Amino acid sequence: MQLEILIEKFKQKDEKAFEALYNMYSDSMQGVIYNIVRDADIAEEVMQDVFIKAWNNASSYSSEKGRFFTWIINIARNAAIDKTRSKAFKKSKQNLDADFFVDILETNESLDTQTDAIGIAKFVNKLAKKCIEVIELLYFKGYTQLEASEALDMPIGTIKTRNRNCIQELRNMVLK
Repeated sequence: MQLEILIEKFKQKDEKAFEALYNMYSDSMQGVIYNIVRDADIAEEVMQDVFIKAWNNASSYSSEKGRFFTWIINIARNAAIDKTRSKAFKKSKQNLDADFFVDILETNESLDTQTDAIGIAKFVNKLAKKCIEVIELLYFKGYTQLEASEALDMPIGTIKTRNRNCIQELRNMVLK
């Protein structure tokens, strides 16, 4: 069945069209949502909510404004962001903070073998010291750019630029 016809039937509340579109787009949507919420169960829940929301607001979709896939992915992205901003989500993630794991985490003063599952540390160690500092904080220790900025006592713009340049340098080194 052509996509345009399927979408028209979806807008007319045809359940078979709903099922077909769900099967077509659910994997892509779940991937987008998961990248934001970082929890498979929550991603599944949000994705189902998104399809219900799309179903209820199907009349607001217009092919003149863009593709159906773009429309529904934007709904998914916004719903995932809304979920991460909710109090319940923040509270559920609070127990995952490293501060709650006493004596389980080893020191993270340098790149260690546990965080080097794909062998990237040997390439990182070949970079300039300024690059190692930024990459270690952002990628191996999980700091945000703001936290790295504070830890290294640098402007956040410098962190962002250095991160971009160092990752490009690392990419060039790895792909040689």
